[in-house]
Amino acid sequence: MEDLNVTEHLRELRKRILITFFSFLFAFGVSFFFVPNIYQFLLQDVDGKLALLGPGDILWAYMMMAGVVGVAVTLPIAALQVWKFVSPGMTAREQKASLSYIPGLFFLFLAGLAFGYFVLFPLVLSFLESLAGSQFETFFTVQKYFSFMMNLTLPFGFLFEMPAIIMFLTRLGILQPNQLMKKRKYSYFGLIVLSVLITPPDFMSDVLVIVPLLFLYECSIGLSVIVYKKHYAAGNEM
Repeated sequence: MEDLNVTEHLRELRKRILITFFSFLFAFGVSFFFVPNIYQFLLQDVDGKLALLGPGDILWAYMMMAGVVGVAVTLPIAALQVWKFVSPGMTAREQKASLSYIPGLFFLFLAGLAFGYFVLFPLVLSFLESLAGSQFETFFTVQKYFSFMMNLTLPFGFLFEMPAIIMFLTRLGILQPNQLMKKRKYSYFGLIVLSVLITPPDFMSDVLVIVPLLFLYECSIGLSVIVYKKHYAAGNEM
């Protein structure tokens, strides 16, 4: 019986993974045809054209841009599949509560990408161009430009999901607000180190990244308190 249960769980897990995988492939395929439009949007503030060093760079650019869009579209589908896999072990109330976090994950991911692209990326690029000044000839290739952009923007898509994840873990009883408060200084230190690592070595850039991340952490604590009190008031133990 136990072997049968394990087999059923593995089949269910395989099903959820395949649904997520094919959803990504579909989103990737559709967005691949819209790469020229995506390209024009991302480079609307860039003077001139980016350079290609070889024919492989063209395919790389298409794959990279379609891949990012595919990940963004697939994220809520993947979260839903995870929920469907673990929901049988939850109560009806826990299923309903946890399902409500999925839209939040998607919109927070988009908010993180927007922050990285519209705030952080222009700031860092402007700073680096100012270092070049008139001493160097600025020459951007497609691969270098978009690799740099993705390295700055994509991590923030996941970092901005921190409030929803902490709320979800609090709702399941894995985290408690007092734990987050006690570890605040360690969390601050980690976020500050992360901010310094991904920004250029100037004070203004560090501040523009550190402040939103610390604000997100404090918001996460506040939301965790609300979830904890609401759940406790309902007579459930965490």
